[in-house]
Amino acid sequence: MTSADWAGRALADVLDRAAVTRAGTGGRFPLYADPETGNWTTTGRGAWTGGFWAGLLWLRARHTGEAADRAAAAACTARLATWVEADTATRGLILWYGTALADRDPGARELRDRAAKAALAAVDPGLGLVPWGSAFGGPRLLARVDGVPGMVALLAAAGPDGARAAASHLHRHLDLCLGAGARTVPAWEFDAGAGWRAYAEPPAGWSRGDAWLLLAVADALHRPEVARIAPDRLEAVAQRLADAWTRPCAPLVPLADEGRPAGPLDTSAAAIAAVALLKLARVPGCRAASQYAYRAAAILERLVGEHLTRGMLLDGCYDAGKGLAVRHELVWGDFFLALGLAALTGLVGIEDV
Repeated sequence: MTSADWAGRALADVLDRAAVTRAGTGGRFPLYADPETGNWTTTGRGAWTGGFWAGLLWLRARHTGEAADRAAAAACTARLATWVEADTATRGLILWYGTALADRDPGARELRDRAAKAALAAVDPGLGLVPWGSAFGGPRLLARVDGVPGMVALLAAAGPDGARAAASHLHRHLDLCLGAGARTVPAWEFDAGAGWRAYAEPPAGWSRGDAWLLLAVADALHRPEVARIAPDRLEAVAQRLADAWTRPCAPLVPLADEGRPAGPLDTSAAAIAAVALLKLARVPGCRAASQYAYRAAAILERLVGEHLTRGMLLDGCYDAGKGLAVRHELVWGDFFLALGLAALTGLVGIEDV
């Protein structure tokens, strides 16, 4: 059996599940689903995950070629417009991934252009980044790893000034979150008197910390206008972060929190990392391309073989510390699994997303 065989069948299952979800959520945005019933907890505006739902619908539209599926994806994407001026760095996740797969859809293109300009205007020149923001409560002046993927690509879409801002945003997060040790510190808070200091949430050892940061670096390496700023550093960081997922002893599906060895897994982190590795494998001149591509396919095959049920990617963990949705289907897990499978089957060019 070739990878296209199992990946194609799995992709069809995930996208069929998306159609069922679309019919059952009444125009709301799915967030996470109960592993037993398959019923979704939903949001009205999409929260920070709305772009992944729109992206999943665009993948389905590409897969089926049906006008009705394309119309549903376009309508969902249009509803993300309320986030353009929102004070949150997760606009990268929302408005990049919600539009990147929309091909030549004029509404999605116009929304992405508006979002890119708004993101550029939100850069704090003193901090050198787009702050985490106040949209979801808590301290506004945070630097968090989940505020980097998508934002690099979104800022870069704003032209030369945007590319410089994208590089600054990425490198400032690398300065903070990589630190001197082996573990990523996912969040930092800025205090005008004390400067930057580590923030407790999410904790070091959070499964998605390395995955989000690796994805952001892979995004940058596919954009010469961003990567030309400290390219040697980006390649070294990519290798360091990728090693956490490719070394022989690394699990294909990680714990949600390394500090909870008896705790749940997080399939969504594995799916994000697989997409990031596929992107790295397609960076021109990447010396470890075959290793990264092999490992990405192995991760995706494990997710499909052991965690995919009726198109539901189970064993995703929203928040281990709060005990929130710890073995559930997560909309971003579905999206990144589908995106990885779509890359393996040739439905998308992963470097463009």
